[in-house]
Amino acid sequence: MRILSIDVGTGTQDILLYDTEREIENSLVMIMPSPTAITAERIRKATHERHNIVLTGDVMGGGPCVRAIKSHMENGLKVYATEKAALTIKDDIERVRSMGINIVSNDELEALPDDTKEIVLQDIDVDAFSNALASFGVSMPEMIAVAVQDHGNSPQESNRIYRFRIFERLIDEGGSFEQFAYNKDTVPEEFTRMAAVASTLKKQDFIKDTIIMDTGPAAIFGALLDQNALQPAIVVNIGNGHTLAAIVKDYHVVALFEHHSSALDGEKLQKYILEFASGKLTFEDIFGDGGHGCYIRETPGLDAIRSIMITGPRRNILMDMNEEEKDSVVWDKLHFASPYGNMMLSGCFGLLTVQLGKEL
Repeated sequence: MRILSIDVGTGTQDILLYDTEREIENSLVMIMPSPTAITAERIRKATHERHNIVLTGDVMGGGPCVRAIKSHMENGLKVYATEKAALTIKDDIERVRSMGINIVSNDELEALPDDTKEIVLQDIDVDAFSNALASFGVSMPEMIAVAVQDHGNSPQESNRIYRFRIFERLIDEGGSFEQFAYNKDTVPEEFTRMAAVASTLKKQDFIKDTIIMDTGPAAIFGALLDQNALQPAIVVNIGNGHTLAAIVKDYHVVALFEHHSSALDGEKLQKYILEFASGKLTFEDIFGDGGHGCYIRETPGLDAIRSIMITGPRRNILMDMNEEEKDSVVWDKLHFASPYGNMMLSGCFGLLTVQLGKEL
Protein backbone atom coordinates (compact mmCIF):
# COMPACT_ATOMS: atom_id res chain seq x y z
CA MET A 1 0.00 0.00 0.00
CA ARG A 2 1.22 3.49 -0.88
CA ILE A 3 -0.19 6.64 0.73
CA LEU A 4 0.53 10.26 -0.16
CA SER A 5 0.31 12.15 3.13
CA ILE A 6 0.05 15.95 2.90
CA ASP A 7 0.13 18.35 5.85
CA VAL A 8 -0.92 21.82 4.66
CA GLY A 9 0.37 24.58 6.92
CA THR A 10 0.68 28.35 6.80
CA GLY A 11 4.34 28.40 5.80
CA THR A 12 4.90 25.00 4.19
CA GLN A 13 3.08 21.98 2.87
CA ASP A 14 4.84 18.84 4.05
CA ILE A 15 4.52 15.82 1.79
CA LEU A 16 5.36 12.18 2.49
CA LEU A 17 4.92 9.26 0.10
CA TYR A 18 4.75 6.19 2.33
CA ASP A 19 5.04 2.64 1.05
CA THR A 20 4.21 -0.19 3.45
CA GLU A 21 6.68 -2.44 1.61
CA ARG A 22 9.65 -0.13 2.33
CA GLU A 23 11.30 1.08 5.50
CA ILE A 24 9.59 4.24 6.62
CA GLU A 25 12.95 6.05 6.66
CA ASN A 26 13.12 5.48 2.88
CA SER A 27 9.86 7.32 2.22
CA LEU A 28 9.97 10.07 -0.39
CA VAL A 29 9.65 13.53 1.19
CA MET A 30 9.03 17.09 -0.01
CA ILE A 31 8.82 20.25 2.14
CA MET A 32 7.38 22.90 -0.16
CA PRO A 33 5.83 26.39 0.15
CA SER A 34 2.25 26.30 1.41
CA PRO A 35 -0.65 26.84 -1.01
CA THR A 36 -1.55 30.14 0.66
CA ALA A 37 2.07 31.35 0.31
CA ILE A 38 2.10 30.34 -3.38
CA THR A 39 -1.23 32.07 -3.96
CA ALA A 40 -0.06 35.21 -2.16
CA GLU A 41 2.96 35.40 -4.47
CA ARG A 42 0.71 35.14 -7.54
CA ILE A 43 -1.46 37.97 -6.22
CA ARG A 44 1.59 40.14 -5.48
CA LYS A 45 2.79 39.53 -9.05
CA ALA A 46 -0.57 40.75 -10.38
CA THR A 47 -0.34 43.79 -8.10
CA HIS A 48 3.13 44.61 -9.41
CA GLU A 49 1.91 44.26 -13.01
CA ARG A 50 -1.18 46.41 -12.25
CA HIS A 51 -3.75 43.77 -13.16
CA ASN A 52 -7.16 43.44 -11.57
CA ILE A 53 -7.74 39.89 -10.30
CA VAL A 54 -10.61 37.43 -10.05
CA LEU A 55 -10.55 34.73 -7.41
CA THR A 56 -12.05 31.40 -8.42
CA GLY A 57 -11.87 27.91 -6.99
CA ASP A 58 -12.93 27.13 -3.43
CA VAL A 59 -12.28 27.86 0.25
CA MET A 60 -8.60 27.56 1.16
CA GLY A 61 -6.27 28.62 3.97
CA GLY A 62 -6.07 32.37 4.48
CA GLY A 63 -3.30 34.28 6.18
CA PRO A 64 -0.70 35.24 3.55
CA CYS A 65 -3.10 35.15 0.59
CA VAL A 66 -5.74 37.25 2.38
CA ARG A 67 -3.11 39.84 3.31
CA ALA A 68 -2.04 39.93 -0.35
CA ILE A 69 -5.67 40.44 -1.43
CA LYS A 70 -6.06 43.39 0.93
CA SER A 71 -2.77 44.88 -0.26
CA HIS A 72 -3.94 44.51 -3.87
CA MET A 73 -7.00 46.65 -3.15
CA GLU A 74 -4.96 49.17 -1.17
CA ASN A 75 -2.95 49.66 -4.36
CA GLY A 76 -6.11 50.82 -6.13
CA LEU A 77 -6.76 47.58 -8.01
CA LYS A 78 -10.01 45.62 -8.20
CA VAL A 79 -10.71 42.20 -6.78
CA TYR A 80 -13.52 40.02 -8.10
CA ALA A 81 -14.39 36.69 -6.53
CA THR A 82 -16.83 33.84 -6.91
CA GLU A 83 -18.80 33.17 -3.74
CA LYS A 84 -16.95 29.96 -2.83
CA ALA A 85 -13.54 31.56 -3.27
CA ALA A 86 -14.62 34.68 -1.35
CA LEU A 87 -15.33 32.59 1.75
CA THR A 88 -11.57 32.17 2.09
CA ILE A 89 -11.50 35.79 3.24
CA LYS A 90 -14.47 35.71 5.65
CA ASP A 91 -17.24 33.23 6.39
CA ASP A 92 -19.82 36.00 5.90
CA ILE A 93 -20.19 36.91 2.23
CA GLU A 94 -21.75 40.30 3.08
CA ARG A 95 -18.67 41.20 5.14
CA VAL A 96 -16.53 40.28 2.14
CA ARG A 97 -18.60 42.61 -0.03
CA SER A 98 -18.24 45.38 2.54
CA MET A 99 -14.45 45.14 2.12
CA GLY A 100 -14.85 46.23 -1.49
CA ILE A 101 -14.58 42.82 -3.14
CA ASN A 102 -16.92 42.32 -6.09
CA ILE A 103 -18.80 38.99 -5.86
CA VAL A 104 -19.52 37.49 -9.28
CA SER A 105 -21.26 34.36 -10.49
CA ASN A 106 -19.57 31.80 -12.73
CA ASP A 107 -21.70 33.09 -15.61
CA GLU A 108 -20.32 36.61 -15.10
CA LEU A 109 -16.67 35.60 -15.32
CA GLU A 110 -16.52 35.86 -19.12
CA ALA A 111 -17.75 39.46 -18.98
CA LEU A 112 -14.79 40.65 -16.90
CA PRO A 113 -12.12 42.77 -18.64
CA ASP A 114 -9.63 40.72 -20.67
CA ASP A 115 -6.64 41.82 -18.60
CA THR A 116 -8.17 40.48 -15.37
CA LYS A 117 -5.89 37.78 -13.96
CA GLU A 118 -7.54 34.63 -12.65
CA ILE A 119 -6.20 33.32 -9.33
CA VAL A 120 -7.47 29.83 -8.51
CA LEU A 121 -7.81 29.18 -4.78
CA GLN A 122 -7.20 25.60 -3.64
CA ASP A 123 -5.42 23.87 -0.79
CA ILE A 124 -4.57 20.76 -2.82
CA ASP A 125 -3.03 20.86 -6.29
CA VAL A 126 -3.11 17.23 -7.39
CA ASP A 127 -1.55 18.03 -10.77
CA ALA A 128 1.45 19.68 -9.06
CA PHE A 129 2.04 16.58 -6.91
CA SER A 130 1.62 14.28 -9.88
CA ASN A 131 4.02 16.27 -12.05
CA ALA A 132 6.62 16.53 -9.28
CA LEU A 133 6.60 12.78 -8.69
CA ALA A 134 6.49 11.97 -12.40
CA SER A 135 9.65 13.99 -12.97
CA PHE A 136 11.41 11.36 -10.84
CA GLY A 137 9.64 8.41 -12.43
CA VAL A 138 7.20 7.93 -9.53
CA SER A 139 3.47 7.43 -10.02
CA MET A 140 0.72 8.82 -7.81
CA PRO A 141 -0.74 6.40 -5.25
CA GLU A 142 -4.43 5.54 -5.03
CA MET A 143 -4.71 6.80 -1.46
CA ILE A 144 -4.24 10.40 -0.31
CA ALA A 145 -4.34 11.74 3.25
CA VAL A 146 -4.63 15.49 3.82
CA ALA A 147 -4.52 17.73 6.90
CA VAL A 148 -5.70 21.35 6.80
CA GLN A 149 -6.65 23.70 9.61
CA ASP A 150 -10.41 24.22 9.57
CA HIS A 151 -12.08 26.83 11.79
CA GLY A 152 -15.51 25.62 10.68
CA ASN A 153 -18.26 27.74 9.14
CA SER A 154 -18.94 30.50 11.68
CA PRO A 155 -20.40 33.58 9.93
CA GLN A 156 -22.03 34.98 13.06
CA GLU A 157 -19.72 33.69 15.80
CA SER A 158 -16.03 34.15 16.54
CA ASN A 159 -14.22 31.47 14.57
CA ARG A 160 -11.91 31.10 17.55
CA ILE A 161 -14.84 29.94 19.69
CA TYR A 162 -16.51 27.92 16.96
CA ARG A 163 -13.38 25.95 16.14
CA PHE A 164 -12.82 25.17 19.79
CA ARG A 165 -16.38 24.00 20.38
CA ILE A 166 -15.76 21.41 17.65
CA PHE A 167 -12.73 20.11 19.55
CA GLU A 168 -14.70 20.00 22.79
CA ARG A 169 -17.38 17.85 21.18
CA LEU A 170 -14.85 15.41 19.75
CA ILE A 171 -13.15 15.04 23.15
CA ASP A 172 -16.50 14.42 24.84
CA GLU A 173 -17.26 11.76 22.23
CA GLY A 174 -14.10 9.87 23.20
CA GLY A 175 -11.19 11.76 21.64
CA SER A 176 -9.81 8.77 19.72
CA PHE A 177 -7.64 9.21 16.64
CA GLU A 178 -10.41 8.04 14.35
CA GLN A 179 -12.92 10.62 15.64
CA PHE A 180 -10.75 13.45 14.35
CA ALA A 181 -10.57 11.96 10.84
CA TYR A 182 -12.93 11.77 7.86
CA ASN A 183 -12.86 10.63 4.25
CA LYS A 184 -13.94 12.52 1.16
CA ASP A 185 -17.56 11.36 1.60
CA THR A 186 -17.98 11.93 5.34
CA VAL A 187 -16.66 15.47 5.99
CA PRO A 188 -19.36 17.39 7.93
CA GLU A 189 -20.75 20.47 6.17
CA GLU A 190 -19.49 22.74 8.95
CA PHE A 191 -15.90 22.01 7.92
CA THR A 192 -15.85 24.16 4.79
CA ARG A 193 -12.11 23.92 4.17
CA MET A 194 -11.99 20.15 4.59
CA ALA A 195 -15.08 19.91 2.36
CA ALA A 196 -13.24 21.89 -0.33
CA VAL A 197 -10.34 19.41 -0.12
CA ALA A 198 -12.82 16.54 -0.36
CA SER A 199 -14.36 18.13 -3.46
CA THR A 200 -10.93 18.42 -5.09
CA LEU A 201 -10.08 14.78 -4.37
CA LYS A 202 -13.46 13.54 -5.66
CA LYS A 203 -12.60 14.93 -9.09
CA GLN A 204 -9.65 12.53 -9.42
CA ASP A 205 -10.80 9.13 -10.68
CA PHE A 206 -7.56 7.39 -9.69
CA ILE A 207 -8.01 8.19 -5.98
CA LYS A 208 -9.65 5.21 -4.28
CA ASP A 209 -9.34 6.12 -0.59
CA THR A 210 -8.82 9.29 1.44
CA ILE A 211 -8.21 10.62 4.95
CA ILE A 212 -8.97 14.26 5.81
CA MET A 213 -8.38 15.86 9.19
CA ASP A 214 -7.27 19.00 11.01
CA THR A 215 -3.56 19.82 11.10
CA GLY A 216 -3.38 20.22 14.89
CA PRO A 217 -4.55 16.73 15.90
CA ALA A 218 -2.55 15.22 13.02
CA ALA A 219 0.66 16.69 14.45
CA ILE A 220 -0.31 15.60 17.98
CA PHE A 221 -0.83 11.99 16.91
CA GLY A 222 2.36 12.00 14.83
CA ALA A 223 4.51 13.29 17.69
CA LEU A 224 3.41 10.32 19.78
CA LEU A 225 5.41 8.10 17.40
CA ASP A 226 8.63 9.58 18.77
CA GLN A 227 10.63 7.03 20.74
CA ASN A 228 10.56 9.27 23.84
CA ALA A 229 6.78 9.61 23.93
CA LEU A 230 5.33 7.96 27.02
CA GLN A 231 1.67 8.28 27.97
CA PRO A 232 -0.04 9.98 29.68
CA ALA A 233 1.65 12.70 27.67
CA ILE A 234 1.32 16.38 26.96
CA VAL A 235 1.94 17.00 23.26
CA VAL A 236 2.45 20.55 22.01
CA ASN A 237 2.46 21.42 18.31
CA ILE A 238 3.91 24.92 17.86
CA GLY A 239 2.90 25.78 14.32
CA ASN A 240 3.58 28.91 12.29
CA GLY A 241 0.09 30.19 13.05
CA HIS A 242 -1.30 28.20 15.95
CA THR A 243 -0.06 26.30 18.98
CA LEU A 244 -2.16 23.29 19.95
CA ALA A 245 -1.50 21.34 23.14
CA ALA A 246 -3.20 18.12 24.16
CA ILE A 247 -3.15 15.69 27.05
CA VAL A 248 -3.22 12.19 25.57
CA LYS A 249 -4.02 9.15 27.68
CA ASP A 250 -4.18 5.66 26.16
CA TYR A 251 -4.27 7.24 22.69
CA HIS A 252 -7.28 9.39 23.52
CA VAL A 253 -7.25 13.20 23.75
CA VAL A 254 -8.68 14.13 27.16
CA ALA A 255 -7.78 17.83 27.27
CA LEU A 256 -6.71 20.51 24.83
CA PHE A 257 -5.82 24.18 24.51
CA GLU A 258 -5.08 26.28 21.45
CA HIS A 259 -3.41 29.67 21.15
CA HIS A 260 -1.74 31.76 18.46
CA SER A 261 2.00 31.12 18.27
CA SER A 262 2.76 34.81 17.76
CA ALA A 263 1.32 35.54 21.22
CA LEU A 264 3.60 33.10 23.01
CA ASP A 265 7.13 33.11 24.32
CA GLY A 266 8.90 30.35 26.18
CA GLU A 267 8.03 31.51 29.67
CA LYS A 268 4.34 32.01 28.92
CA LEU A 269 4.10 28.63 27.19
CA GLN A 270 5.80 26.91 30.14
CA LYS A 271 3.29 28.55 32.50
CA TYR A 272 0.37 27.38 30.37
CA ILE A 273 1.76 23.82 30.22
CA LEU A 274 2.05 23.64 34.01
CA GLU A 275 -1.46 25.02 34.59
CA PHE A 276 -2.82 22.74 31.87
CA ALA A 277 -1.32 19.62 33.46
CA SER A 278 -2.69 20.54 36.89
CA GLY A 279 -6.19 21.26 35.55
CA LYS A 280 -6.06 24.94 36.50
CA LEU A 281 -5.97 26.40 32.96
CA THR A 282 -9.39 27.69 31.88
CA PHE A 283 -11.09 28.60 28.61
CA GLU A 284 -11.13 32.25 29.69
CA ASP A 285 -7.37 32.21 30.39
CA ILE A 286 -6.59 31.38 26.77
CA PHE A 287 -9.46 33.14 25.02
CA GLY A 288 -8.89 36.30 27.03
CA ASP A 289 -5.27 36.26 25.88
CA GLY A 290 -6.37 36.18 22.23
CA GLY A 291 -6.28 32.41 21.77
CA HIS A 292 -9.00 29.88 20.97
CA GLY A 293 -9.60 28.33 24.38
CA CYS A 294 -8.97 25.45 26.73
CA TYR A 295 -11.02 22.37 27.58
CA ILE A 296 -10.00 19.87 30.21
CA ARG A 297 -12.26 16.86 30.43
CA GLU A 298 -9.74 15.13 32.67
CA THR A 299 -6.07 15.27 33.56
CA PRO A 300 -3.93 12.73 35.40
CA GLY A 301 -2.02 15.58 37.04
CA LEU A 302 1.51 16.79 36.46
CA ASP A 303 3.15 14.04 38.51
CA ALA A 304 1.49 11.35 36.38
CA ILE A 305 2.46 12.97 33.06
CA ARG A 306 5.32 10.82 31.75
CA SER A 307 6.47 12.97 28.82
CA ILE A 308 6.02 16.44 27.36
CA MET A 309 6.51 16.23 23.59
CA ILE A 310 7.19 19.39 21.57
CA THR A 311 6.87 19.54 17.79
CA GLY A 312 6.18 22.10 15.06
CA PRO A 313 8.16 24.63 12.99
CA ARG A 314 8.05 27.28 15.76
CA ARG A 315 9.44 25.01 18.47
CA ASN A 316 12.32 27.47 18.78
CA ILE A 317 10.01 29.35 21.17
CA LEU A 318 11.20 26.79 23.72
CA MET A 319 14.48 25.66 22.16
CA ASP A 320 15.97 29.17 22.29
CA MET A 321 15.32 29.70 26.01
CA ASN A 322 18.25 30.39 28.30
CA GLU A 323 18.97 27.85 31.03
CA GLU A 324 17.86 30.23 33.76
CA GLU A 325 14.49 30.71 32.01
CA LYS A 326 13.69 27.00 31.90
CA ASP A 327 11.32 25.55 34.48
CA SER A 328 12.87 22.27 35.63
CA VAL A 329 9.45 20.74 36.31
CA VAL A 330 8.66 21.05 32.60
CA TRP A 331 12.11 20.36 31.21
CA ASP A 332 12.67 17.17 33.20
CA LYS A 333 9.98 15.57 31.04
CA LEU A 334 10.36 17.60 27.86
CA HIS A 335 11.48 16.16 24.50
CA PHE A 336 11.57 17.70 21.04
CA ALA A 337 9.70 15.10 19.03
CA SER A 338 11.16 13.88 15.76
CA PRO A 339 9.13 10.84 14.72
CA TYR A 340 11.31 8.65 12.52
CA GLY A 341 13.94 11.40 12.62
CA ASN A 342 11.92 14.19 10.98
CA MET A 343 10.09 16.82 13.04
CA MET A 344 8.53 18.49 9.99
CA LEU A 345 6.62 15.30 9.17
CA SER A 346 4.77 14.94 12.47
CA GLY A 347 1.47 15.82 10.80
CA CYS A 348 2.08 13.45 7.89
CA PHE A 349 2.84 10.59 10.27
CA GLY A 350 -0.24 11.48 12.32
CA LEU A 351 -2.41 11.10 9.22
CA LEU A 352 -0.92 7.67 8.60
CA THR A 353 -1.77 6.46 12.10
CA VAL A 354 -5.47 6.77 11.29
CA GLN A 355 -5.10 4.25 8.45
CA LEU A 356 -2.25 2.06 9.71
CA GLY A 357 -2.59 2.14 13.48
CA LYS A 358 -0.64 3.55 16.38
CA GLU A 359 2.64 1.92 15.35
CA LEU A 360 3.56 2.31 11.69
